[in-house]
Amino acid sequence: MAAESEKELQQLKKRFAELADRSWRQNLFVFTGFLSPAEQDALWEVQGRTGVHVCLEGGMEHAERQMARFGSPEQLGYAEPFPVVCLRVEPLQEKFADDFTHRDFLGAVMNLGIDRSTVGDIVTDQKAAFLFCTETMAPYLEENLTRVRHTDMRCRRVDGTQGLPKRELAPKEENVASLRSDGIVAAVWNLSRSQSQALFKQKKIYVNGRQQESGSDPLKDGDVVSVRGYGKFIFRGERRTTKKGKLVVGFDLFV
Repeated sequence: MAAESEKELQQLKKRFAELADRSWRQNLFVFTGFLSPAEQDALWEVQGRTGVHVCLEGGMEHAERQMARFGSPEQLGYAEPFPVVCLRVEPLQEKFADDFTHRDFLGAVMNLGIDRSTVGDIVTDQKAAFLFCTETMAPYLEENLTRVRHTDMRCRRVDGTQGLPKRELAPKEENVASLRSDGIVAAVWNLSRSQSQALFKQKKIYVNGRQQESGSDPLKDGDVVSVRGYGKFIFRGERRTTKKGKLVVGFDLFV
């Protein structure tokens, strides 16, 4: 269910509407594969018109790629968990293995020829990684994901996110003129205001999973901001005002 071009996103919106209708007519939960931030934004545009409850799950807190579920226990009268599985990929002989990057693990997965929507986030842990995937894809990966670069690996299912390394957050503060999102994004990555505004126009900025094309909207305490090509941060609100009238805001930067 991957989508990159505008035409593909329009087709995806149509598909979301069909899934919502199926959930409503057949009184059942309907799941998507893992969606990118752009695909999640397309989902929210459609969801408001369907009347069917939608929620997302990526297997861990602040996951970037998430699976959507149409329907809710309140609407349908029963519960059904997300078919998300966590796998640990680790070297057969750890002492002889190098440290691997996210790109190394993703490349090994994609070399198996599987659809990107069947795999969610990959969290590296030095020589190993935790990988989220759909329940139907898990057995295939357990059997076939046996090499990363030139290193022999084992891939096994783990209980939930047991042992998953915590995402590191670096608390920081910056001076800004206002709570406008374009000014805060500029301050976080030391950009000019025009550079920040260009990122909004290029549809590279998401606030709480929703694409933002205008930087004039203010950020609120707790907003999660993702900027493609730069990273992600959690906005922590206004801290104080300087003697020159500048606002000092806090944020937790994902590192």
